[in-house]
Amino acid sequence: MKNSLFVFAMAISILFTAPLSHATIIQYTANLGGPNEDPPNASPGIGVAMITVDDVANTMHIQVTFSGLLGNTTAAHIHCCTANPLTGTAGVATTTPNFAGFSLGVTLGIYDNILDMTLSSSYNPSFVTAHGGTTAGAEAFLFNGMSLNQSYFNIHTTVVGSGEIRGFLTQVSGVPEPTTLALLTFGLMGLGWSRLKKAPTRPIPR
Repeated sequence: MKNSLFVFAMAISILFTAPLSHATIIQYTANLGGPNEDPPNASPGIGVAMITVDDVANTMHIQVTFSGLLGNTTAAHIHCCTANPLTGTAGVATTTPNFAGFSLGVTLGIYDNILDMTLSSSYNPSFVTAHGGTTAGAEAFLFNGMSLNQSYFNIHTTVVGSGEIRGFLTQVSGVPEPTTLALLTFGLMGLGWSRLKKAPTRPIPR
């Protein structure tokens, strides 16, 4: 329950701080879990990823929160592109072994960073080589794969080296469903209450 509250609270923060959509902004989201892996696993870990792509500024804003992992994190990145939408496996497309600044050796965390997709450092070198040898070719192929639901966010750990939790990126359209917003709001309230209970007691001035 505590893991769920943590993820829901961070997810609502991600939704409300993400840039407003316009003609060049495309947002994707993914629910991360062990059953989404290939092969599936029974990890209790959960997470939410929000990826905001600007195909004019050539940037990719990555916002992720996760908790409850069985093992400590060893890597995190986006894989692309699977042969079919929402299924299968693919090689790593983005930075290897993980995004710069992504916390390693932890079972929960929050990540927020913007990648410049014109830089080779934003990709797996082999992904660039396989798509024309240029970042422009790699970017076009990655963004197209994301639009076709053929890419997924994967978090690897010491317990499940091939990936403990993952989720396929799907495009966000319009306002989140009321049920989702309700759950996220509840999670935010729960996190606030948890922090309140843990706050140190201060003596009352006399």
